[in-house]
Amino acid sequence: MRTFWDRVRHTVLFELIAISVVAVIGGWVLGRPVAEIGTLGIMMSALAMVWNMLFNYLFDLWDQKFRNLAPRTVLLRVIHAVLFEAGMFAAGLLIIIWWLQIGVIEAILLDAGFAIFFLVYAFVYNLIYDQVFPRPAPSPV
Repeated sequence: MRTFWDRVRHTVLFELIAISVVAVIGGWVLGRPVAEIGTLGIMMSALAMVWNMLFNYLFDLWDQKFRNLAPRTVLLRVIHAVLFEAGMFAAGLLIIIWWLQIGVIEAILLDAGFAIFFLVYAFVYNLIYDQVFPRPAPSPV
């Protein structure tokens, strides 16, 4: 198991690197100022953290009420992931439209780009993080 502070480091580094990459590459691709896209990245990051806590809390309440916290199947986890991403996509879409003052189609494409970027980024980041900061060996019992 990772320690609390290791999880804090993991989250902070993840967000700082992601926001930096989104700001620089997003600004370049979109032809917008880095500060504008960086601020959008910060808003999307905050949205993701708040939505993660809220969605999982509501999901757990639903699970307790309707399934009595029965073991979660692969199908339930797929549904959980799809619903989470759908909510994130919808809320992110509204933020993108508002912040960048762009049309719905452009915002959908940008939001999809964010989703694809974060899918790949999270995979690569965690692979590298595990190499740079390996988990501590289990303590002998």
